[in-house]
Amino acid sequence: MSGKAGKILWDNLWTNNPIFIQILGICSTLAVTNSVRNTLIMTVGVSLSTAFSSWTLSAMQATIPRKVRMIVQVLVISFYVIIIDIILRAYLPEVSKQLGPYVGLIITNCIIMGRAEAFAAANKPVLSFWDGLTSGLGYMAVLVAIAVVREILGFGTLLGFRVMPAGFEPWTIMIMAPSAFFLVAFVMWWAKTVQARAAAKAAAAKSAPRPVPAKA
Repeated sequence: MSGKAGKILWDNLWTNNPIFIQILGICSTLAVTNSVRNTLIMTVGVSLSTAFSSWTLSAMQATIPRKVRMIVQVLVISFYVIIIDIILRAYLPEVSKQLGPYVGLIITNCIIMGRAEAFAAANKPVLSFWDGLTSGLGYMAVLVAIAVVREILGFGTLLGFRVMPAGFEPWTIMIMAPSAFFLVAFVMWWAKTVQARAAAKAAAAKSAPRPVPAKA
């Protein structure tokens, strides 16, 4: 269990990351990544929704007729997203207003549907919960990194606190949607380059001739 859980964690964080490998949930980078605080809240919502939806759907898989599988998945996901939306409205009303309809659109996030179909439908509830949570964390890691760059260069702040010197001129492009696409593309290029080099190095090491032991 621990070995499989570790493999799932590494897979969702790096080798099969939902952003730079699967290219899912890209629209969120346009919506919230010019603010680290909003990005953190949004990605925590996605992570929890994915985890609990995968857990619930895995537990229900034997009772869900195949013909209505997608409808049930949307209903389950909607249930958890609505709970998150209610909590935000009650305890973080300003953030809820800033995020606007994007919290509700978590329901249609491809990451949640993808994990429900690819993993939860064929695995046990606890493992499905872990897969959903780590998929969300992989999504979170990329978006938070992009948000840090965009907020610092676009506003000169980090989590609302000024971190750039007084004479710093904010980069207007960084608070506009196109900058998110450029940064996502850069992350994809970097990750795939690192992975390709690691794969090439492993292949070279595997194919290298083994030294012949000297005869006595």
